[in-house]
Amino acid sequence: MLTRLQISGFKNLVDVDVRFGPFTCVAGANGVGKSNLFDAIQFLSLLADRPLIEAALGVRGGRTAGVQSLFHRVGPHTDATMSFTAEMIVPMEGEDDYGQEARATSTFLRYHLKLGYRADEVHTSLGALEILEERLDYIAKGKAHSHLLFPHVARKWRDSVVDSNRSGSPFISTVGGEGERMIQMHQDGGSRGQPLKYAAARLPRTVLSGSNAAESPTALLARREMQSWRLLQLEPSALRRPDPFTAPTKLGADGSHLAATLYRLAHQDHGHGQGEAGATDSERIYTEVANRLAELYEDVQTLWVDRDEKRELLTIHVLSRDHTDYSAPSLSDGSLRFLALAVLELDAEDRGLLCLEEPENGVHPERLPAMLRLLRDITTDVEEPVGDDNPLRQVIVNTHSPAVVQQVPEESLLVAVEKEMVWKEGRTKGVTFRALSGTWRTKGEDAPKPVSLGTLLSYLNPVVIDRLRLEAREGAKESTAVIERPDVQELLPQLSLFR
Repeated sequence: MLTRLQISGFKNLVDVDVRFGPFTCVAGANGVGKSNLFDAIQFLSLLADRPLIEAALGVRGGRTAGVQSLFHRVGPHTDATMSFTAEMIVPMEGEDDYGQEARATSTFLRYHLKLGYRADEVHTSLGALEILEERLDYIAKGKAHSHLLFPHVARKWRDSVVDSNRSGSPFISTVGGEGERMIQMHQDGGSRGQPLKYAAARLPRTVLSGSNAAESPTALLARREMQSWRLLQLEPSALRRPDPFTAPTKLGADGSHLAATLYRLAHQDHGHGQGEAGATDSERIYTEVANRLAELYEDVQTLWVDRDEKRELLTIHVLSRDHTDYSAPSLSDGSLRFLALAVLELDAEDRGLLCLEEPENGVHPERLPAMLRLLRDITTDVEEPVGDDNPLRQVIVNTHSPAVVQQVPEESLLVAVEKEMVWKEGRTKGVTFRALSGTWRTKGEDAPKPVSLGTLLSYLNPVVIDRLRLEAREGAKESTAVIERPDVQELLPQLSLFR
């Protein structure tokens, strides 16, 4: 679970400091930089899994514009460094790439990474990234309350996820200066030997990304946590596609393997023996998903996954109340996205951070409350201990929809606001993320300035009148827009604010 992220020098994110709870909604105008926050999270996730250059090319814009495009720039000037500091709660147990079990000596961690850009003599169009600093430290259990500011039940939820038996040195540290900088991995497994040292200038990937269970179990579990940070881009074509029997049974970031995932949930062992699932168990899973989908589309009666033995394919079917059978390819885009999230909500094995852009896409305004309820239900319940029935999951969405902003819980809202700042003896624009006054993000000594109500005005009023169109219509025979009809205006008294 990502609880705090500080970023500087990445795209237009300069001196950004954001705290996250289980559910966060980031609102902002087009182009202000709210998607860059998702890109930064995705970049950190890729860096925990891939070499530096490969991770950079996997970020939006990195492959087409080159690695240097990820650094903050103004005109011809580009920052030479970017830095990230992430506070996170990691799983207590896990496995490395070789199936070796690992147990963390501390589950509340702070990871810091600073990267520099270096022109590469071989691949001049791409350039190269160099690790300038890398550090993984622990946050003591006794100090957790001062870092986890969102409302939660300490004795139940916090005590079930925060533990620490570590003291002294960090798990990863950086020593030395220019030309002789070394990244050290301090062992916290069974060995008590000297730290492993790596020359920073020659590292093709982060030290964290190479951690294993034997020497660095806590670093490994931090890596696993960061690998679980996903940007969901649910594509209708992937959601509609039937799955072969051999398909993976975890929902892909694009929505692929939806049928295989639902089939696994319905037919996995529910205590009736390995590979056996009573009919009532399958029916219960299908009924729960159908009931969720019915919140969006009332005509849904039931659904199931058809197992075609001849073609060896799994296909989702939905039965309407008039007994019409619809297969997944015939469902609407919005219904498929909602269905995918409903399946994910039931899958306790799918944990970590989920980022979702514009959840309102394909959803009728009257059904948005159902979508927002589903997204919040996916997240961990901070009033109960974390376990199989309450997985450690987190959701961050971004939007520019007034309908979404008006209905999210006040403590969950962050507004991306453009800000002016001094940079290289000049002025430029960046972005800051502000919460509503009186909510938990605005409390404390280092709390950011709350968002002004004036900034929220465009989200709180239902309609913005196009002044230019009104002026053009006065001297021309323009047709009347729907919103200009007198009978409609009677229903929208706030229109006078925009005249």
